[in-house]
Amino acid sequence: MEALFGKTLKELEEITSKLSLPRFTAKQIAQWLYKHRAESIDAMTNLSKAARNSLAQDYEIGLQPPSSVAVSKDGTKKYLFGPEGRRVETAWIPEDGRGTLCVSSQVGCQRGCRFCMTARQGFQANLTAREVLNQFHSLPESNEVTNFVFMGMGEPLDNLDALLPALEILCADWGYGFSPKRVTVSTIGVIEGLEQVLQQSECRLALSLHSPFPEERSQLIPAERRYPMNQVLQFFKQEQLGKRRLTVEYLMLDQWNDSPKHSAQLARILEGTGARINLIPYHPIPDFPGKSSPASRIEAFQADLKRRGIMATVRRSRGLDISAACGMLSTKDRLQNSTEETTPKGSI
Repeated sequence: MEALFGKTLKELEEITSKLSLPRFTAKQIAQWLYKHRAESIDAMTNLSKAARNSLAQDYEIGLQPPSSVAVSKDGTKKYLFGPEGRRVETAWIPEDGRGTLCVSSQVGCQRGCRFCMTARQGFQANLTAREVLNQFHSLPESNEVTNFVFMGMGEPLDNLDALLPALEILCADWGYGFSPKRVTVSTIGVIEGLEQVLQQSECRLALSLHSPFPEERSQLIPAERRYPMNQVLQFFKQEQLGKRRLTVEYLMLDQWNDSPKHSAQLARILEGTGARINLIPYHPIPDFPGKSSPASRIEAFQADLKRRGIMATVRRSRGLDISAACGMLSTKDRLQNSTEETTPKGSI
């Protein structure tokens, strides 16, 4: 059975055309899927009985609940979705008057960023648009979500076949109807993907930078060699972003990238981009020597940026007690399953 959930209006029109159903039926189906959140085809009551029967022969809704959840003392929740060996993480971050959902776009990642636990898994698979959106729709707190960040597992711009339809469904009036200002896509700077996102979406963008010096950044993000940050930043300066805001993500690593030299150079290279900087205390992971800069140094770094005319905010650490760093929970799950499969029965 093929899933209806995760399909765009155009894809639903192709289905209704194949089934010789009226064209307007596609929009009705879309509204049932995304606005009314129908759990079955039979629940789509403004479709004729014959139309529902025709759909049900080859199609299903196609939703999947999370397989597990870890709950932090600060209210953050980390959900795992998908079958064993193909788990992806979704982080739910509630705040006063705001609920942010951090979604994944891939199983694992091919970019090899040294500070990221997801990179330890390597690339395993691209998620489909259905699997991306299912992380939101099947979330127990889905009605409380106000903002989306594509900052979970994977490089979103390496999976445009799922990302672009997912963004369309999130923001379309026949879909969930969210403002694109409430949707942010993070990237290490895949320029060809950026071009497509700018053409086909109005969502906001975030650049994962982490050092203003190319040689130093390449030690953290190997993709710096293919997508030099100077070229990526020049791309943003040349593009007409309009009201679309660019955010620069900057991990604060103790005695690595947190000196006055770094803040001065960061302000220099971001001049003319209109970017805001999100300073992120680092969540440590195994096998990487970096640790978070102390709070006093983060505050000094922020103050120096502001003095230089760059708006900078500090992201509050969340979920440290539930392995909230991206990829940690799914990696633990993979290792546990691998151990269970290779440990003889009766062994400890």
